[in-house]
Amino acid sequence: MPMFEPLVQPGPALSEPELARYSRQLTLPGVGPLGQRRIRNAKVLVIGAGGLGSPIINYLVAAGVGRLTVIDDDRVESSNLQRQVIHREQDIGQFKAESAKAAALRLDASARFTALTHKLTVDNALSLFAEHDLVLDGTDNFATRYLSNDAAELSGTPLIWGTIFQFSGQVSVFAPQRGPMLRDLFPEIPEADSVPSCAEGGVFGTLCAVVGATMAGEALKLICGIGEPLIGRFWRYDALQTTTDVLTFQADPQREPVRSLDCETAQCTVSTPVPELSVDELEESMTVLDIREAWERDLGSIALSIHLPMDELLERGWAGLTELGLTGDLVLACKSGARSARAVQALLAQRPEAPLRSLRGGTQAWFTQCAGRELIY
Repeated sequence: MPMFEPLVQPGPALSEPELARYSRQLTLPGVGPLGQRRIRNAKVLVIGAGGLGSPIINYLVAAGVGRLTVIDDDRVESSNLQRQVIHREQDIGQFKAESAKAAALRLDASARFTALTHKLTVDNALSLFAEHDLVLDGTDNFATRYLSNDAAELSGTPLIWGTIFQFSGQVSVFAPQRGPMLRDLFPEIPEADSVPSCAEGGVFGTLCAVVGATMAGEALKLICGIGEPLIGRFWRYDALQTTTDVLTFQADPQREPVRSLDCETAQCTVSTPVPELSVDELEESMTVLDIREAWERDLGSIALSIHLPMDELLERGWAGLTELGLTGDLVLACKSGARSARAVQALLAQRPEAPLRSLRGGTQAWFTQCAGRELIY
């Protein structure tokens, strides 16, 4: 007997080509023809077609999921190809969702795939969740993760959640009415810039495959009603040590249930405002301090800027700036503006009146406007 009821009802009998194509799954205990019919009848939403979305999409299409919808408003960049293996060099510039659809159809020409090239928002989340049997969230920002959790809780749609950073990854399953949700584990959404993005902190390419494949496996288990899904459990993987562990957690009886996807519930909050200026507002009298890593600076830098990596800047603080003779109007710059905003915030906490600002859009914006080319990495 299954440990829980299968999520999806079985669809029509399998055709001869389907029996041949999925024969290795048909022999699995607990799957069989009935389980495969459930997989063929499943409607799955994947949020994000990047590092985690790539293996998720590949394995769900290969497994024969009946209808797959992917939502992602980003476009493919060359820096994605190190880990987002569903995309190719010739896909650079295309919407990731469209590129993922083309890859899915190369794998299975009969795949029913819907590509949505816009964001998941408060306005569309509930309807999208309600139209699908389950959702997999492979995004890389806190706002979307909490929006997904809240939409899952309100719609009753199970959510498979995964995260990656540098060499570590996590997976859990949030199933309304069956187990605890994200807000039971992490009640408050962290500040948007409290954890560096993949672009800033880096990510081990094969980590995406391990975590994404684990998420796809959880989806198939839920669909078929087999095994023990990660409901009320938090799976962690360390690629450097090649270790895994699982933490258990329960619903918080004191937590208020999610009641709507308004701005408060979806955590549409912003960090404390940081003084910043645009590329157009830069003046010759201002000193630009590039706080990126040395290898980033080798790819291109703002003319006449001074280099001091962020870690060293935060360690040395104002004393380090004084040693460099940086006492005037100072503008901090990183790749996109996220790291420089955090650094400005940290320094201003010590000297609130200091003439210190963050460059909005970072070196990417400067190269686009002043050098006529993109700085992509």
